[in-house]
Amino acid sequence: MQISQTSVNSLLISFGEVISQDISQKVQNGFNAIMKLNDEAIYEIIPSYTTIFLSFDIFKYNFFSIKNSLKKIITNYIPTHTIDDDDIIDIDVCYDISYGLDLKQISKTKNITIDEIVAIHTKNIYYVYALGFLPGFGFLGLVDDAIATPRLKSPRKKVLKGSVGIADNQTAVYPQDSAGGWNIIGQTKHKLFDETKEALSPLGIGKKVKFNAIPKQLFETQV
Repeated sequence: MQISQTSVNSLLISFGEVISQDISQKVQNGFNAIMKLNDEAIYEIIPSYTTIFLSFDIFKYNFFSIKNSLKKIITNYIPTHTIDDDDIIDIDVCYDISYGLDLKQISKTKNITIDEIVAIHTKNIYYVYALGFLPGFGFLGLVDDAIATPRLKSPRKKVLKGSVGIADNQTAVYPQDSAGGWNIIGQTKHKLFDETKEALSPLGIGKKVKFNAIPKQLFETQV
């Protein structure tokens, strides 16, 4: 674990350089340890794939004092919950080409059939590595190289809520209408952001997601 100063009132905690479940779990533990402090002088705590960025009140901390404090807190933190199969979130997806706007292009580029794309995308259990971009937007990985596809050169001005996309070795669900440049391969009605609930999203770093293919007829009868 390395802690480096990024400005007079902010720092970056790095747990490694390689994207992996082990590093992601360390990020989650570090995030939980900091949140458990409930320290009003520590704010804007942003976890990512391998790091945690945070800002702090310079009237309470300087970089060296908060660095030493965070090292001790994170090192001594003992998780009270571990990720297991109960944390797998099942998401039904319709991969019909009327919803999978980029399926044909991926099929052509990768020289595989659309059915093969669906089979590959649904065979894995994906790990939530990071949250961001939009509330409830989880960056999931890792997508099989056979269907991994770069972001669109020209992002769409509007991607519909529930769109399932691929960008390189990541996959995600758009929790609300938004501009976006991910390759859209399907659509779900699974709600991943609900501002009326205490837990705004079922997603969290370390959670696992399984996509399940359903036919268009069934999808269109879902509420």
